[in-house]
Amino acid sequence: MKRTLFCLALVAAGIVIQSEPHLFTLIVAAQTPKDQAEPVPLFQVDPTWPKVPSKWKLGDASSIGVDAQDRIWVLHRPRTLPADQASVAAPPVLVFDAEGNFIKAWGGAGNGYEWPQREHGIYIDSKGFVWIGGNNCPARNLPGLSPIADDQLLKFTQDGKFVMQIGHAGKSDGNADTNNLQQPADEFVYPKTNELFVADGYGNHRVAVLDGDTGEIKRIWGAYGNPPTDENLPTYNPDSPQFANPVHCIALGKDDFVYVCDRTNNRVQVFHKDGSFVRQFVFDPKTRGSGSSWGIAFSPRDKKQNYFVVIDGTNNVLDIVRRHDGAIVGTSGRPGRGAGEFHWVHVGTFDSRGNFYTGEVDTGKRLQKWVPVE
Repeated sequence: MKRTLFCLALVAAGIVIQSEPHLFTLIVAAQTPKDQAEPVPLFQVDPTWPKVPSKWKLGDASSIGVDAQDRIWVLHRPRTLPADQASVAAPPVLVFDAEGNFIKAWGGAGNGYEWPQREHGIYIDSKGFVWIGGNNCPARNLPGLSPIADDQLLKFTQDGKFVMQIGHAGKSDGNADTNNLQQPADEFVYPKTNELFVADGYGNHRVAVLDGDTGEIKRIWGAYGNPPTDENLPTYNPDSPQFANPVHCIALGKDDFVYVCDRTNNRVQVFHKDGSFVRQFVFDPKTRGSGSSWGIAFSPRDKKQNYFVVIDGTNNVLDIVRRHDGAIVGTSGRPGRGAGEFHWVHVGTFDSRGNFYTGEVDTGKRLQKWVPVE
């Protein structure tokens, strides 16, 4: 079988990136001293991943989580399948091992909780709990969805047993509300304090930090650490004192800083965990509308996290960003449906071994895995 490889060299003169159209590049290691060239890591697309049971089809692959056993948790949107495929829609949550073997599936409406109308984010915390949020907004009036906002966040065991709901559908009073979220996009749990950090999100303009056991909102902040407001903001303003919509991703770096994607403003802002502002990275000013900062991923092979990957779902590329100065030192992928190409890439996630997983939405509806070649 012909392999599709992608590779990267880090050398004394800088970054050397293969230019062939079907190669895919990723930063996977820190830059080496001037007199020593970095070996060229090779990756290949695993065309067999994942092995979705033949009786099912996937809708938008909106989010991917990884647990402590390196099992891959996929959250998709069954309601985005065409009407003639609705009967074969897979459950919203599917779990695979690193080889792509199907393990289990669950999710959807149930007693005692409000399942989101439009699934958006999934995260598995260090205790093994599964967090799920959605981003439905009645104003979007998407076909097949009830006209109610996903203002809640759900917590489950890994077997799909309901644990807790934070907030209620259609109940948010805006950015000052400490009882509800408003279409939360992404989340992570900081293990040392069991605090849940939420990119909140598609309706609000804030980060919300909650108690992971009780769901109590402990603190909130907006861009630059400012108090978030309900101001109707312009589509694009990279100098805005407020986040735009959506605040699309949130991640924790090894530096213990919180990285937040202000998607339509083409920037990532960095904070201490108390919400005090550290710095920001502003990206391609030519990207308007849907923005360029859809997600962030840190490679475990880059031990010092000298780089991070920014998922740009508007241009269907991955930008490799040097963390100390914010320079984009490489761009990977291109629009398309072939190996190493993206069609509405929405999420990208590393596992502990450095495998990279991407998910596509809209008409993409595809998952891809990129495997290091030793």
